[in-house]
Amino acid sequence: MLENLIIQKTLRVPASNGAAGDGTPVARQLDAALLDVGFSASRALLEHIGTLDPAPAMDLAATVVSAVRELVGDHVQHNAYFIGFPDDVPDTIEFWTDRLRAAVLIGGGTATDAQLRDAVASGGVNLLDLPTYGTYQHTHAELLAAHDDLITTAGDRVTLLRLGDAADVEAARLYLALAGSSTPHGEADLAILSELAVACVDGAQPADIPVRENRAVLNGIRLVLGRPLVGVDTTTDVLRLACQVSGGDASLVTPTRFRAFRRPERRMLLAALNKVVGASPDKLGDVVRYAERWKRLGERLHPHEYDQWPHAQEVFAVARGERRVPNLAGRAEAAIRAGAIGPAASVLSAAPGLLLRSADRLLRLASPSERTAVVEAVTGALGSASGRVLLSLREHVDNRLSPASARMYASRSRNAWVGPDERPPLPAELVAELSSLLDAEISARLPEPERPLVVDPEVLDVALPLSGKAAEGGFSVLPRGSRASVSGELLRFFTYWRQTSRRTDYDLSVLLLDDEFHGAGQVSWTNYHHDGVVHSGDVTDATNGATEFIDVPLTVRGHYVVPQVNIYAGESFDEVAESMFGYQTRTRDQLGAPFDARTVRARSHLRGQGRVALPMVFAKGERGWQAVWLHLYLRGTPSFNRVEENTFTTADRVRALMERRYLTVSYLVDRWRARAEVMTWNGRLPDEPITFIGIEAPEELPDGSEAYTLDRLSELIPA
Repeated sequence: MLENLIIQKTLRVPASNGAAGDGTPVARQLDAALLDVGFSASRALLEHIGTLDPAPAMDLAATVVSAVRELVGDHVQHNAYFIGFPDDVPDTIEFWTDRLRAAVLIGGGTATDAQLRDAVASGGVNLLDLPTYGTYQHTHAELLAAHDDLITTAGDRVTLLRLGDAADVEAARLYLALAGSSTPHGEADLAILSELAVACVDGAQPADIPVRENRAVLNGIRLVLGRPLVGVDTTTDVLRLACQVSGGDASLVTPTRFRAFRRPERRMLLAALNKVVGASPDKLGDVVRYAERWKRLGERLHPHEYDQWPHAQEVFAVARGERRVPNLAGRAEAAIRAGAIGPAASVLSAAPGLLLRSADRLLRLASPSERTAVVEAVTGALGSASGRVLLSLREHVDNRLSPASARMYASRSRNAWVGPDERPPLPAELVAELSSLLDAEISARLPEPERPLVVDPEVLDVALPLSGKAAEGGFSVLPRGSRASVSGELLRFFTYWRQTSRRTDYDLSVLLLDDEFHGAGQVSWTNYHHDGVVHSGDVTDATNGATEFIDVPLTVRGHYVVPQVNIYAGESFDEVAESMFGYQTRTRDQLGAPFDARTVRARSHLRGQGRVALPMVFAKGERGWQAVWLHLYLRGTPSFNRVEENTFTTADRVRALMERRYLTVSYLVDRWRARAEVMTWNGRLPDEPITFIGIEAPEELPDGSEAYTLDRLSELIPA
C-alpha cells in the first residue's frame, strides 16, 4: 500500500531490497507495459529492475503497473452504451422511438405511430424503464473487438517514472513534506498523510506543522497509539483532535458526534488543554466560538473527575457560560460597530493573520483619516503573517479595482454560490500601495536560489496552491483557476462510477456557452448530438461500474465547453464505492477504444458534497483552447438533476471564475527575476546543476539539480 501511495503521489518508484539477479527480461516487459498506459521508466529505474532476481523484479514491476493504471483510471473497464461510439450513435428521437416500439409490441410485430402516441398519452410508459435502456447490451471485450487499435501520435502523453530511494526513506520524505506543508491539504492528501503518519509515528517529525488540520491528523494517530502529542498550542487544536479521532470534521465546519474515549485518551486530551491554558490564559477566548461543541466534548471527557488539571476545567466552564472571557474578534467587532475602525485595526494587530483577512473590510469602512492608521497596522502585520496569507491578500487586492460582474463564494467542501458584488472598489492608489508592500514582503521571504532557475512555460499559468481544499485528488489535477493548453483535435470526457448498495445513475453532460456566458446548446442523455458533439449513451445502473463519454471536436462553435456530472438518482459522490472524471485528447484519425490511458490528460476523483459536479471548463482564446480547473459542486436536487435545469447556475459560476485573476506560478517567478538568473526551459539539458520548476521534470538533469514539479509546487509558497 505504501509503495502505491508513493508512486501515485510522487511518480517515484521506491527501490527494492530484493535479491540480486538478472531481471533484464522483466525490465523490458515493464517498459512495454508502461508505454501501453502512457508512462515510461527512467533509465535508472530500468537498470535497477534489471539487477534484481526475476521474482522481486516481477513483484516491483507489478506494483508499478498497478499503481499507474489506477492513477489514470485504467484499473477498471470502461464500456460504452453504444458499442460503436463515437460512430453509429443514433439520433436521439429515433433512438427513443425504437425503444418505445419495442415496449409497445413486446410480442413482436410493428407498432404504428398512432399506437406510439396512445402509449405515451396514456401515461403508462416510463421511458427510463424501456427494454434494454440504460444497461449494457455487450461486454467490454465485444466493445474492444468492435474498435481498431489506437494509432499512436507524437502528441500522446508519456509520463516519466523515476527511481527513488528505499520505501521507508521515500515514505519518511513524503510524510515530512505533507505534514510540514504550509498549505492545507484536500481530502485525498489528508488520507495519504494519515497512512504515512502510522508508518512514521516513531521516526523523524517535522520541525513545524503550520496547518492545524495536519496537526489534528498526526495527533489523531499519536493519541490512538499512545504517543506524545505534537504542536498543540491552542484550545482549538484539542477540539480539532477530538473531532479527527471521532471520524468527524477537523476543519470544524460541520459538527461532530464525539465517540467514547478510552481513559488514557481522556487523560492526554485534558492534560494538553491544561498545558495550553496554563501557559496562556488568553487562549480561553477561543472557546466561546465553539461553545456547543465543547459542551458535547465535555460529556465525553468528564473533566470534573480530574482535579489535577484545573485549567482544563476552565475551558468547559467558559463553554457553559459560567465564566466570561473577552474575545479578540469580539472586541474588534464591537469597535467596528461603534465606528472606531482605527482602534479595531489596533485590536486585530494582536492576530496578524486575522487582521490581514479583515483588511478589505476595514479599509472600506475607514474614513480617509482612519485609512492611514489601517494601512499602518496592515504594514506592521506583514512580517508576522504566514506566506500563504500574504499571497491570498495579494490575489484579493488584485481583484478589487472594480466590482466583479458576479461574486462567487466557494466553501471548503467546494460548494459554490454566486451573488452580486456590492462592495465599492478600493481606490487604485490604495491597491497599488498594498500590492507594493506585499510584493516586497513576499520577495524578501523567497529563498535565494543557489543554482540558475529554469522554468517550463507550461507551469506559469498554474494557480498557486494556496489551499488543497480547492482541488480533488487524481492525476495531473491542478488547483482551481489553473490553466493548461489543450492540444489535439478532439476532447473526450469520461465519467466512471460504481455504486455501493443501491441503483445509482450519474449523467455526464456538456453545456456550451457563448462569449457572453449564455447557453449555446447542450449534449446529454436527452440530446445525443449537437454541433459535432456526441454522447456515448445513458447508463442507469452501476452495480459493476459504468462509464459515459462525450466527444467534443475543437471546431465546436461554443466559446466555453463545460462538462458536468449530474446525479439523476441514487448514491451521492461521497457514498459510491468509486467515482471519477477525466478527459482525453485525440486527433480525429486516431481510432481506438473509447478509453485509452495513453490519451488521458487528467483524471480526478469526484468526492464533493453536492448533486452536480463541475470539474473544469474549456475556454477558447487567442492562444487556442485552454483547460481551466473549477473544482466546484452545485447543491442540485435530491434526484433528477439534468443539465437543462442548471444552465444559469452553471454559467454564473463559470463566469465568476473565468473573470477572476488568480495568482499563478508566474507571479513568484517574476519576483525571482529581480534577484536571480531565470531562464526558460527550451528542452536542452544544461551542463551545470539547476533548479527546475515545471509540471514534470525532464530526465537526467545534472547531479545536484532540484526539481519542483506538480507534487511539490506547494513548497514554493514562502513560510
